[in-house]
Amino acid sequence: MPQKHRRLTEAALFWPLCVLVLLIVVNIFLTRGFLTIEWKDGRFSGIIVDILNRSTYIGIISVGLTLVIATGGIDISVGSVVAISGAMAAYLIGGELILQGSEQILVTRTPMGVAIVMALLVSTVIGLWNGFLVSRLRIQPIVATLVLMVAGRGIAQLITNGQIITIYYKPYYFIGNGTLLGIPFSLYILAFVLGVVVLVTRKTALGLFIEAIGSNRTASRYSGIREERILLWSYAFCSFCAGVSGLLVSSNVKSADGNNAGDLFDLDAILAVVIGGTSLNGGKFNLAGSVLGAIIIQTLTTTIYSIGVPPQVNLVIKSVVVFLVSMIQSENFRSLFRGGSRRLVQLTTRSGI
Repeated sequence: MPQKHRRLTEAALFWPLCVLVLLIVVNIFLTRGFLTIEWKDGRFSGIIVDILNRSTYIGIISVGLTLVIATGGIDISVGSVVAISGAMAAYLIGGELILQGSEQILVTRTPMGVAIVMALLVSTVIGLWNGFLVSRLRIQPIVATLVLMVAGRGIAQLITNGQIITIYYKPYYFIGNGTLLGIPFSLYILAFVLGVVVLVTRKTALGLFIEAIGSNRTASRYSGIREERILLWSYAFCSFCAGVSGLLVSSNVKSADGNNAGDLFDLDAILAVVIGGTSLNGGKFNLAGSVLGAIIIQTLTTTIYSIGVPPQVNLVIKSVVVFLVSMIQSENFRSLFRGGSRRLVQLTTRSGI
């Protein structure tokens, strides 16, 4: 029985699931109608649906970031890429409302499909640049991506000319606000991205190569793995995922804000990956855990707002909870805790207590 218990507690998703269940239980008592899901206007609505919908922003980014972290790297520019992607799509769709008779007609710069492709293409190119700096020039990942974390926000503001671009093209709203069979369309996008990445990394040797690079980059190179190419495309895919998230955000708010869009998304995505069980040291990774981590972060944010915690202490509470979850996830901490418990038992036994 103890051995079965240990296998259960050491499972990759055990502790994240426990944290999520705890948050749900707390919300059941503190948030009225938390579990209520209603059918309104041809779609499911409720607090849980909103949490799942909003967690897709970080969830999609965390899928791509998981591969980068698994290689032993990091990408702190994803928040800026979110802003660039949304700004690019909004600018290309752009246009203006023209009054024709008694009706307003939208004249766009480019078709929506072209705008989406260009936004994702620019995001991928940014990732290729990050990957080039890391894989070829051997620049430390946090330094290489810090460049675009700062410059990328400026690029987004250049695209929007420092203004908030309002998107009037209604078909574009479907990406972040639409539903399919009553379920938010963004959840289908997240499921598709996650499914493809899981399939590629677990049904081919790519996942093993990524873990090998994260465990020992030099050894993987000498074993014949093209680590530079894998690193390059890992960063490219991470930025691609951030670009998808940027489309969702701009579609949801029906505008593009180069200054504030994607703010703190990079930190939230890193936290989601860590909470999900992927080590920042590289090596083993857990894609499903990263998505679960994103849901935990969004549930925690919703909980903080719903119970009336002052906004100025929101980040403090979130950091404390994330710290505790990370400690629980640490095998060294659990070993230390188990060792302390055994010593306490031995002391009490010797003392005859």
